[in-house]
Formats: sequence, C-alpha cells, structure tokens
Amino acid sequence: MPSFEYTALTGTGERTVGVLAGVNEQAVLAELETRSLTPVALRPRKERARLRRGVSSRKLGQTYTQLADLLKAGVPMLRALRLLGRRRSQPRLARVFEDLAEQVSQGGEVADAMSAHAEIFDPIHVAMVRAGEKGGFIEQVLERLGQFVTAQAEIRGKILANLIYPSVLVFVGAIVLGVIFGFGVPMFKPLFDSIEGGLPAVTLLVLGISSAVRDYGLLTLAAIIAAVLTLWRLSKRPDVLRALSVAKTRAPVIGPLTRAIAAARFCRMLGTLLANGVPMLASMKIAKDAAGNVLLEEAIDEATEAVRAGEPLTPPLEASGLFADDVIEMITVGEDANNLDEVLINIAETIERRIDRLLSAAVKLIEPLLLTMIAGVILLVAAGLILPMTKLSAGM
Repeated sequence: MPSFEYTALTGTGERTVGVLAGVNEQAVLAELETRSLTPVALRPRKERARLRRGVSSRKLGQTYTQLADLLKAGVPMLRALRLLGRRRSQPRLARVFEDLAEQVSQGGEVADAMSAHAEIFDPIHVAMVRAGEKGGFIEQVLERLGQFVTAQAEIRGKILANLIYPSVLVFVGAIVLGVIFGFGVPMFKPLFDSIEGGLPAVTLLVLGISSAVRDYGLLTLAAIIAAVLTLWRLSKRPDVLRALSVAKTRAPVIGPLTRAIAAARFCRMLGTLLANGVPMLASMKIAKDAAGNVLLEEAIDEATEAVRAGEPLTPPLEASGLFADDVIEMITVGEDANNLDEVLINIAETIERRIDRLLSAAVKLIEPLLLTMIAGVILLVAAGLILPMTKLSAGM
C-alpha cells in the first residue's frame, strides 16, 4: 500500500506533518478528515529500500521493550527513538528508527511513521501503537507489543528447531539415494543385458530411476523444479488453498498441531489488541489479516459479523473446528465476565505450552516415518537387483 506525506492544520490552527498509508489520495484525505485535520499539502512518499531482511522478530520485540523502558524512565518519545536509531549493533533496524524520529520531529505520529515501513511493522503493531497514542498509555502498549512479538518469535523458533533433524535426515537420505541410483545401480546393468526373457518390473523401475538420475540428471532436475513451481502456483488458488488447509487441519499428526498454532495465534493477537484499547471490530479485522490460515480467516469473518449483530463470538469459532471445547468454554466465560482480553492471552499461553508437547510428539513420529521411507526405497533397489541375479544364477 502506498504512503503519502501530508502537511495539515489542526483545529487550533497548528501545523502538523506526518505520513499516512492509503490506497490512493482520496483515502488519505478521508482519513485526515476523520482526524479533524485540514490538509495543506499531500504528496506520495518516495519508497525506501525494504529492510525486512536481516531484522528478526525477536530483535524487533526486544526493541519495543527497550522503547517502553525508556518511556517509563521519563525519556521523551523523540529522544527515545533517536537513541534507538543510534544503535550500531542493529544497523538496519536503527535506520528505521532514525526515520521514525525524523517523522515525529516534524510533528507526525509514531503510528503514522510506522505505517510507512510496512516491511518492518505489521498492521497489528501499527494499530496497537495508534490506540496507545490516542489513549495516552503508549508505554503499556509497547511493553505488551514487545511481549507479543517475542512470544510469536519463540513459537516460530521452536517449530524451526524441531524441524532441523528431519530436514537433515531428508537431505542425507537424498544424497545416499542419489549415490545409489547414480553410481551403484549402473554397475549391475551390463550383467542384466545378458538375461533372456526380460527383467522383472521392479528391476525395470530401478533401472529407469537410475537412468533418469545418471543419464538425464539435468532434465530430471528441471522437471522436478517445474513440478514444484506448478504445485506452488496451484497452491495459491483460493480453492486449492482452502483444500490444503482442510487437509492439514484433519491430518493425523499435523492436524492437531495446525489447529493449536492457529488457535494460539488468534487468541494472542486478539487478546493483545483488545488489551491495548483497539476496538473489537477493528481487532477482528487485523486478526483476520494476520491469521495465516484460510479456515481461521473464514471463522473470523463469521465471528465479526456475529459481533456486529450483537451476538456471541464463540459459535462461529466453534463451528470452524480449530478450537478445542475447553478453549471455546473459556472464551465464552471471558465474554460474559467482560475480561476477554485477559482470558485470550491466558488461553494463548496455555495453548503454546501444549504446542511444545505436540511438536515433540510430531517429531518423534516423523523421524521413524522418514527412516522407514528411506529403508523402503533401499529395499526396492535391493529387490530390483537381487531378483535378476537369482534368475541369472538359475540359468547357469
């Protein structure tokens, strides 16, 4: 979404400068009008190089926490941003905060300056900061935001850490099988040429794979890459994407983990937004945009319509199948007790602890499954080589 630099007058005639993101100039002008600002100048903002690469979520969460600590210590916002912009340990992130300080020094709001760096700050971050600025509790918002981003980074880190061993196993298995098909199997081919009456089907299959690896390696690699790219493009279609989401949700091993991750992400996002003063409907919209799961997005859409109509939040969530019965019950209690934000954050922490156990169980099942698949391929090769040898020895 493009960003626009504006100069406007407040209701008291003071000049203010800032940056707003919008689909076009009319949308930005409408947003300025809702803020009781009279635009004097409006121009598209020159896009800077995207700096997301090299900025980890964990470092971003730590930066939010540091900014909150500085503000609690009485450091003004502008000075705190400039201090963070002078850090040499994180140059990419420092340049972003330098730009934030520049925009704030010209009279802009922090949230507007953040929205101009969509490659760094997600919409959920901008919405929380904007609510904190308007409500006068920006320190608490930044502290919770730091906790939120750090928790999301920890979940992502745990998932990646648990996938390291299976990935290494797949890589080593692929190399071993490549050596077998590329160099081992061709050594037996001259022996099989003298066998009369044809070769067994399993042997023909093994020799065919060997020929594809050894004689047509580049073409085989190109075909595999083309197939992967085709499947990737198909997976972006809404109908295929939904079918894949349903399959992942219902899968024996991956299903419970997928449902738990989706539920934890939704509860933490919505709970954090509500705790920081973002209105319910706006929080639901942001949570939907950052859901990352088609089924969860559909459930949030239906839940948003239910809330807009004055109905409870839980029935559409329960119908999605992504939330366990105890989670639905706790959300219902939170709605009735009017402390939904606290309940959702507590639910997220409970589910995240459950995710650790599900990840451990899934990895323990994936490892023997991969080993079994590799052993099955080796057994296929052995059968393809041994059967012709027995036929050859019987004919001698």
